[in-house]
Amino acid sequence: MKTDKENFFDLVYQVVRLIPRGRATSYGAIANYLGAKSGARTVGYAMNAAHTMDDVPAHRVVNRSGMLTGKHHFSPPERMQEQLEKEGIKVENDKIMDFNKVFWDPNEELRLEL
Repeated sequence: MKTDKENFFDLVYQVVRLIPRGRATSYGAIANYLGAKSGARTVGYAMNAAHTMDDVPAHRVVNRSGMLTGKHHFSPPERMQEQLEKEGIKVENDKIMDFNKVFWDPNEELRLEL
């Protein structure tokens, strides 16, 4: 039987799989979308565990100011920046440039139209 943490991680991975190429989001935005407003750190733990999963684009999840805070979980650490740049995202000094332009907000992008 899966624990609540494992179920939450699965939900995080489902959201991360929906982030389009060339876009990025934050740990907090994912947590907020999943109804866990103070769960950014838990989303970070999920991302740390996802780096071996080929179908979860963990490189597209950064902190709220666009910093590549999870880069040390990539091997080598430069790989996170390389993957973002391959998708057309500019990174300088471990920070996404013009983060507001590439920011993907799941609350907006995945909103149900009723």
